[in-house]
Amino acid sequence: MLIYGRNVAYETLKYQPKSIRKIIFQEGFEDKKVFSLVQKYKINVQFRKKQDMDCLAKGLHQGIILDVMDYQYHSLSDIFEADFEFLVILDHLEDPHNFGAIIRTCEAAGVDAIIIPQDRSVLVNSTVMKTSAGSLIRTKVVKVSNLVQAMKQLKDHGFWIVGTAMEGQDFKTIDYSGKICLVIGNEGRGMSTLVQNSCDFVASIPMYGQINSLNASVASGIMIYEVIRNRK
Repeated sequence: MLIYGRNVAYETLKYQPKSIRKIIFQEGFEDKKVFSLVQKYKINVQFRKKQDMDCLAKGLHQGIILDVMDYQYHSLSDIFEADFEFLVILDHLEDPHNFGAIIRTCEAAGVDAIIIPQDRSVLVNSTVMKTSAGSLIRTKVVKVSNLVQAMKQLKDHGFWIVGTAMEGQDFKTIDYSGKICLVIGNEGRGMSTLVQNSCDFVASIPMYGQINSLNASVASGIMIYEVIRNRK
């Protein structure tokens, strides 16, 4: 997998240098912090012209592209063994930019892990990594075959499942003090019926303008920090 951008490169070099197969720099690239890590871990380096870099990367590469091993997803058993207390489920999210933005918020807020379905959902790719500003390196993403079954297992391990939808109760009236798993629905359809029916609570963020819904990553940020505020 090719990933790119200075923040992504630095985070990968700092936390997962062994995942890097090679680094491609644009001719004239200068960054002492990056180069010192490259030398430290003796990583294979190539230099290319800007037009070659532009062809390799589908976004703003900032003069650096990394060829890394594919992302290694975690399992639910990893979650249970670690005794985590705050999780986020993404119910068939499709936009990699939303996924990356949510990862960034989760890492900043200290969410323990993110759970996604393996089918009909955006997976970790270079756009997700770039949008997360490298925070994906420090975030656990769990991939499961069936969200409803995963939710049942989470309940068996003491989690309360809180979904998000327009027709739910005011999000500020819910008690988030226990082990919480927050569910964010698809950008257009929201949560599926089966997923919503498997929730213990369904939270709604009040809308005061003409728009009746929020972007998935914005709604995630509001809900995640409400959970944290409530716990404190």
